[in-house]
Amino acid sequence: MVYKYDFLIIGAGVAGMSYALKVARAHKGKICIICKTSFDEANTSFAQGGVASVTNLEVDNFDKHIEDTMIAGDFISDRKAVEQVVRMAPEQIKELVKWGVNFDKKSDGEFDLHREGGHSEFRILHHADDTGAEIQRGLMEAVRANKDIDIRENHFAVEIITQHHLGVEVTRRTPDIECYGTYVLNPDTQKVDTYLSKVTLMCTGGCGAVYQTTTNPIIATGDGEAMVYRAKGTVADMEFVQFHPTALYHQGETHPAFLITEAMRGYGGILRLPNGDSFMEKYDERLSLAPRDIVARAIDKEMKIHGLSHVCLDVTHKNPEETKKHFPNIYHKCKTIGIDITKDYIPVRPAAHYMCGGIKVDLNGCSSIKRLYAIGECSCTGLHGGNRLASNSLIEAVVYAETAAKHSLEHIDEYQFNTEVPEWNDEGTMTNEEKVLITQSVKEVNEIMSNYVGIVRSDLRLKRAWDRLDLIYEETEALFKRVKASRDICELRNMINVGYLITRWAIERKECRGLHFTIDYPQHAYDNK
Repeated sequence: MVYKYDFLIIGAGVAGMSYALKVARAHKGKICIICKTSFDEANTSFAQGGVASVTNLEVDNFDKHIEDTMIAGDFISDRKAVEQVVRMAPEQIKELVKWGVNFDKKSDGEFDLHREGGHSEFRILHHADDTGAEIQRGLMEAVRANKDIDIRENHFAVEIITQHHLGVEVTRRTPDIECYGTYVLNPDTQKVDTYLSKVTLMCTGGCGAVYQTTTNPIIATGDGEAMVYRAKGTVADMEFVQFHPTALYHQGETHPAFLITEAMRGYGGILRLPNGDSFMEKYDERLSLAPRDIVARAIDKEMKIHGLSHVCLDVTHKNPEETKKHFPNIYHKCKTIGIDITKDYIPVRPAAHYMCGGIKVDLNGCSSIKRLYAIGECSCTGLHGGNRLASNSLIEAVVYAETAAKHSLEHIDEYQFNTEVPEWNDEGTMTNEEKVLITQSVKEVNEIMSNYVGIVRSDLRLKRAWDRLDLIYEETEALFKRVKASRDICELRNMINVGYLITRWAIERKECRGLHFTIDYPQHAYDNK
């Protein structure tokens, strides 16, 4: 089947839905959201902490937020991108509220602001400890109520369509690569349909699922980054994988591991060893409120020194009723595994959490491929640099939804549907044996990435990862050519591509910087050489 949409959106998190609502207002054509699973299972809904924005002008200002972001990003961040997001944030908060998103307020009606690691002021808007789920709920209701937006649930984007599919040889040096739409796997027919578009938006979220333990849902396989890379688009900063220092340690829960929000450390939580000893004073004067990369490495080191499977977060010294009020979901979750957070330590360990790099875009969300935009976690706007400041990601998604919507609406009339695009060749068969091979390869990718391209890296580990991934890549591509396209094998291809990109970028960075820590080049960029 061939479908035509003026605006084709791949992904249904805060980025994709915000963009859909913004372009829908202009009534400039048909809009379709391709959603990999059910509409509510996006990375957004797993975000607990909140949204960073300057709202309390009595104590806070844009310059402070900009500076905090630059420091956290280890001064690799693109200052223009940082300024754009910070300055546009308050207006976009108002828009979220208008769409029906609720943020907690104090009795005087002002926002109840939290503070998180790396922030110099209280500026985090939140909804208890499930802010992401609240944003997802509010936006889903607004999108479902809009008759101009079609939603395709459980549909999987296989490849973006470029000149390559018309028989033109496309390389990384080819100028003016254009996106004409996407090939999409229909779950009902098991056929790959052709979706032609004037404008395509990539907002597929993160890629945490390439690691053994992640706070991301299992669907976070880096599909957007991989598809764009295969289409010869530009990606950047892939070495900067943020590991959240405090995922709940509970055997068997790895995809996703339950997130213990950073706000809990902002609230006064103290990191301790299981015997009660604190340890952050050895690593940073900001103690448990140091930026995530420092805290994650400190926990990783303490676990290795003492041979531990986890460390602990302690809020037992805080008022129990206050704790339950601020963190109801964490309280209930921990209760289900026999932990009362008002009396017991919470077992925590780092888990892959956020990709700071991704599809390289400009201030309008335009990628290196014409007619293709990328926003949200799959994009590299330059905002995060070497390390994302807590709660900057949700607001980044909404701000770039605004700039991408504005830019695409200005240019949509210049584009036409390319009706020369051939339909997908779906020859091949799939047997149970091949499914076993795919499952095994996914496990191998997870192990390779966690063991060799994790929080602490070395040349030897990265070389080993490279060699192992290369072997799995060759096997998988050979398999892909002889079987029908299925979600399983497409996800595996994407995971291998993303694993390769993270490893390659990590090999090329010969210094410790931001989230990239290597024992072979211990000198930081600012150390005296």
